[in-house]
Amino acid sequence: IIQGLTEFLPISSSGHLVLFQYLFGIKEPEIFFDVAVHMGTLMAVCIFFSRELKGIARVLFSVSTWSGGDENFWQPFIKKPEMRLLTLIIVGTIPTGVIGLAFRSAADTIFSSVRLVGGMLLVTGLILWFTRGLKKGGRNTGEMTLWDGLTVGLMQGVAVLPGISRSGATIGIALLRGLDREAAACYSFLLSIPAILGAMTLELYQARGSVSPAMAPVLLGACAAGLVGYGALKVLVHILKKGELYVFAPYCWLVGAIAIGWSFLWGC
Repeated sequence: IIQGLTEFLPISSSGHLVLFQYLFGIKEPEIFFDVAVHMGTLMAVCIFFSRELKGIARVLFSVSTWSGGDENFWQPFIKKPEMRLLTLIIVGTIPTGVIGLAFRSAADTIFSSVRLVGGMLLVTGLILWFTRGLKKGGRNTGEMTLWDGLTVGLMQGVAVLPGISRSGATIGIALLRGLDREAAACYSFLLSIPAILGAMTLELYQARGSVSPAMAPVLLGACAAGLVGYGALKVLVHILKKGELYVFAPYCWLVGAIAIGWSFLWGC
């Protein structure tokens, strides 16, 4: 439930995981359980944005897309909105993967610092607050540039730091770059699909040779994450359409300030 709720709302799921581990003594979940809840949130994204995913698949596997006569190979990626969106997802995934792998070696240090989480939550709050007052309208996904994709992908990579909300950082920077609200949400969450798949693959690789856990709690966790995640997605998109993404900023600042104060008191 915590994974589904905090994965999509712009309050940082990884940051809350670190805080809950310290405050309530919650142990880090087993890798197989972690993979399962990621699968649940992945399914929530795929179902919520099924129309866009079907559109990409339909054009990608259509004979007419690739039967352009003398047109060069790249023309479909430029002319067709669905192929352009697919290209932007690939482009945005590159910096995400590079940054994620670069931070992998420092994961133990990063995910054990309550003070870092607090500081990054303050940054997340600032990003969300800067979207306040942005006028409705802007460019759609068909008008995005490669630089837009790289910038949003870069922010998704930075969100590996616990306390930086992936959805908040990516949607926030997309809005600040002039995308309209629906396009910002659509691209942000479609971009999360390869990121979640990559994280799941890495976790499964690390778990090779491990003893398989009981399936009942794993399936229950996946279902709970998926259902709660889908609901959280609906809530976030509704709030975003009203231009009120900034309403999450005070919460991030409050939790961030408490976390920093806690870290100085208890040295964590």
